[in-house]
Amino acid sequence: MFSAVKNNQERIYYATATVGAGITLYVFSDKLQKFGTKRDIGLVRANQYSKGNKEDDNMQMSQLTQREKRFIKFASVEYDGQLYMTPQDFLDSVTETDPRPRLKRKIMNKKEIHSLYDSTPSRRKGNTSLFRSLHDKGIISYTEYLFLLSVLTKPQSGFRIAFNMFDTDGNQRVDKKEFLVLEKIFSTVARKGNMLRRKDRSGSDDDSDFDSVDTTLLIHLFGKKGNEDLSYDDFYRFMDNLQTEVLELEFTEFSRGMPTISEVDFARILLRYTLVHSSDYEAYIERVHERIPDERGISFSQFKAFCQFLNNLDDFSIAMRMFTFANRPISQEEFHRAVAICTGHSLDGNLVNAVFQIFDEDGDGQLSYKEFIAIMRDRLHRGFKSHLVKTEGWEAFKSCIKTEMRN
Repeated sequence: MFSAVKNNQERIYYATATVGAGITLYVFSDKLQKFGTKRDIGLVRANQYSKGNKEDDNMQMSQLTQREKRFIKFASVEYDGQLYMTPQDFLDSVTETDPRPRLKRKIMNKKEIHSLYDSTPSRRKGNTSLFRSLHDKGIISYTEYLFLLSVLTKPQSGFRIAFNMFDTDGNQRVDKKEFLVLEKIFSTVARKGNMLRRKDRSGSDDDSDFDSVDTTLLIHLFGKKGNEDLSYDDFYRFMDNLQTEVLELEFTEFSRGMPTISEVDFARILLRYTLVHSSDYEAYIERVHERIPDERGISFSQFKAFCQFLNNLDDFSIAMRMFTFANRPISQEEFHRAVAICTGHSLDGNLVNAVFQIFDEDGDGQLSYKEFIAIMRDRLHRGFKSHLVKTEGWEAFKSCIKTEMRN
């Protein structure tokens, strides 16, 4: 499949098509470095600027994507003028609304950065608590942040595609240089656009390559010397461990040490990253209370299986269109069949019943799959999908007025 890819330029287009947010991962890294240079890190040293420069920084912030804003919001470390997340910052950014309280970012020096390498476990010691164990003993760059976000939404069938994308020489191994090659390629592409060209305060262009800082992710995957490489099994294990770790965090928040969560808590987890109105949210929760008085509970394995199904949501949508007409509601039997088609696995009957009790508005045993998919896409992308309504500015105000007029 990949033998037809003749050069890196063609691979870029293929990677863009298969990874989805991949081009965002690299193109926008230049824009964020604008905030990461020693002169321009306005969010860290805003008090050093004149009024005019503060206005410039506010204008730049308004032009950032939601992911860029969130990275800046949660990043608690600065090194050599660049912003970095700690492993705990990353976990917080995908499970919490706001970062942990702090007075200011920690400014690290070279010696402190190098000391982090000793606390970074090797790839062979990777597990489903890697990020929690590291806590604040590590750094994650913006491009790695976007890569990790992409991992969280990847179906397991997409792990092989992602691996082959990085494996530029086709030897079924990925080394450090190959892992970084897309970052370098996209950074070169980004500099061709005036909007993404980095300039310092004096107005001169900064065309230097990305800083070659050995981050925690690079040390973990490729060793302190950077001379180790990844097999597909290594790559798969890392991605699966990360997905599992984030899901464990969410599950244990509601399980409180028990082996299961209630169907009501399952509903809360599904709705927590969506734009469901507060009144509708309460209706969903109340519906579950009324329809499932004798709760059986949802285990972690059931919860994980459902979240892995959500990573196949696009395939599920296609499967549903194959045997539904005029967007008619679907039964539990049809739901089971569509899940099996797109994932190759079946979901527990109790879990599917809980899903139907949450989203079946009139209690007729049928699910409006279009509404279900729309809400679950919000959940899958944790509020970052481009189709979501903007919550700031004039466009948000107009949207609010239109909504109220319709109501």
